[in-house]
Amino acid sequence: MILTIASGELRRMFYTPLAWVILAAVLLVLGLLFLFLVDNYLNIIQPQLMGVPGAPGVTDTVLAPVLFWAGVVMLAVSPLLTMRIFSEERALGSLTLLTSAPLSVTEIVLGKYLSLLIFTLGLLALIALMPLSLLGGTQLDWGKFGAGMLGLFLMIASFLAAGLFISAQVRTPLIAAVASVGLLMLLVVLYMSGSAEGTASELFIYLSHFGHFLSFLQGLFDSSDLIYYLLFSAAFLILTIRRLDNERLAR
Repeated sequence: MILTIASGELRRMFYTPLAWVILAAVLLVLGLLFLFLVDNYLNIIQPQLMGVPGAPGVTDTVLAPVLFWAGVVMLAVSPLLTMRIFSEERALGSLTLLTSAPLSVTEIVLGKYLSLLIFTLGLLALIALMPLSLLGGTQLDWGKFGAGMLGLFLMIASFLAAGLFISAQVRTPLIAAVASVGLLMLLVVLYMSGSAEGTASELFIYLSHFGHFLSFLQGLFDSSDLIYYLLFSAAFLILTIRRLDNERLAR
């Protein structure tokens, strides 16, 4: 049943121009950044580092920045994907019908979340084609490539879980999007506050998404980073299920 809900949600997503516009805009921005970084590497960085032992390669100077900025872009874009998932159904009155169907709220929430994850995997596959296009002329550090892609997926998955929760609270998609951006930006501010000179705080850095993501970009796989993203996503999914379940029981 979860797969049925996910496939229906995916079809609904692509019936509107929003999903296509998001795909095109994200790929355009990252594509231009990728071309700039490649040009910068070939004409400036590579000549300067030629012959330097242990110099950073194309994985560090092109791939890692592309994935970092992909995370920043998705911080702004993820709320657009999640804003209408529940809030629009609530505004149209179809949420009541959906939660009255012979389905558990858990199946509904996980089905809709799975559709967002499938969309994200498709987007990441297209982003991965950019660094993979360099294989004809250079080599990639596959460890860093895999860790970076995994970190980006986990971070976006946590964005989506938080956005899903916000969408379940309100009736207006725009309010859901703005509130989701506000919540995600708060985590960025935590990282900046924790990293600021004189006010460095390990707690703030740990609570922020980007502190864990940077470890993945460096090719480091720490189970604590993985656990952070899994717990963050699970917590917001459980809160979403509880919210909708309480609403159904109150009727």
